Amino acid sequence: MSNSSSARQRITSLLDDSSFVEIGAGVTARATDFDLKPSQALSDGVITGYGSIEGNPVYVYSQDVSVLGGSVGEMHAKKIAHLYNLAMKTGAPVIGLLDSAGMRLQEGTDALAAFGKIYRKMSQASGVIPQITAVFGNCGGGLAVLTGLADFTFIEEKSGKLFVSSPNAISGNYTEKLDTASADFQSKETGLADFVCSADEIYDQMRALVTMLPLNNEDERLEDCDDDLNRPTANMAAFAGDTAAALAQIADNNDFVEVGSAYAPYMVTGLMRLNGQTVGAIANRAEILGEDGKAKEKFGTKLRPAGCRKAVTFISFCDAFNIPIVTLTNVDGFGACIECEKKMGRAVAGLTFAFASASVPKVNVVVGKALGTGAIAMNSGSIGCDVTYAWPNAEIGTMNAQDAAKILYDGQAADVISEKASEYAALQNGAKSAAARGYVDSIIDPDETRKYVISALDMMYAKHVNAPAKKHGTV
Repeated sequence: MSNSSSARQRITSLLDDSSFVEIGAGVTARATDFDLKPSQALSDGVITGYGSIEGNPVYVYSQDVSVLGGSVGEMHAKKIAHLYNLAMKTGAPVIGLLDSAGMRLQEGTDALAAFGKIYRKMSQASGVIPQITAVFGNCGGGLAVLTGLADFTFIEEKSGKLFVSSPNAISGNYTEKLDTASADFQSKETGLADFVCSADEIYDQMRALVTMLPLNNEDERLEDCDDDLNRPTANMAAFAGDTAAALAQIADNNDFVEVGSAYAPYMVTGLMRLNGQTVGAIANRAEILGEDGKAKEKFGTKLRPAGCRKAVTFISFCDAFNIPIVTLTNVDGFGACIECEKKMGRAVAGLTFAFASASVPKVNVVVGKALGTGAIAMNSGSIGCDVTYAWPNAEIGTMNAQDAAKILYDGQAADVISEKASEYAALQNGAKSAAARGYVDSIIDPDETRKYVISALDMMYAKHVNAPAKKHGTV
């Protein structure tokens, strides 16, 4: 397969059979400096058009690395901007398939301005239509900003190279030492890549994501549900630590799409359907369970800056597209280290602001610990959660009972502190004490979590919030 056919083949592999209609095939570069000839710039290095995914309309552009390296110039950007104009008018997602040498140097400031035009269109479209990018080859420099402006980014695990500065341009680094452009680095360390896929998997996973998402911010993604709404989930309490697995248990047909699984894995974000409705999920994850049911990786139950930022971005997406939010809480404070302390205050403030500001239906289930102000930030009723459930063994309070007893009875004998810790746990840290004060709406059997969450979302379906008159918050 030639590079030219690769760009087109990527589109046909992604879209429904025979659905692609090309736009702007006759566009060529206008610049002629440095011996650039229009005949060398067929379609100006990017194929644009529209089609469908499972019958859903989408707009797509695919950079053609065989034409001037797929570099971005004036007309290249004009084609993408035109695609965005159409998508905004019709309310359909835009998908960008990226493979480019970057900015077209022969066009100088025209090429520089071209990047700005794409940035502006993506900024205007943010929160109006879903935007998805997929990195198949090089995506460097200013082109990497496109992946940050998009809602979701895929990267091909071997050929995809995503970077702002190439590894060899970073002082003290080189590719062999640390490939900062690799899918592994960009998914685990920066969080810029949400999904890492093989060439064979990437199209199926992109199609699955599109079918989960609304077409635009006025659309609603509802499908018929053939799963039992009251389906119990046996041994659900075993998944209190691995909340990604817990979310899969309660999702329709156990289908949970985790977003950004490699980045800050102790904070789970993802999409699922409940009673056919697309729902966004955020959860604290203390461990990852292996097939044997034992923990193969442990994270603890502290909030950390990267996880907070990951959740904030996802909450913002869900709220913009009117996607209800479900959270599973298991947190008992903040990560205590110098690096965490540098960023923690703003990160938790951002998480608090995101949950408090989101106007969509919000349901919280305390599956483990909900201790201290970290628990308040995790979609608590105090900051606006609509319905709060707790499993019977949940711990809800200011801090661990043992630590509280040590503070309250400082200097007392060990047996006294142990006795007072038990008393404190019973009076202040139990799910029943929180429910008695109205901080928990219902204490539920873990195995019935699916039934209760669906019921709450059904009850909150027509939720309407009169927000204070303001342009936007400043957090």
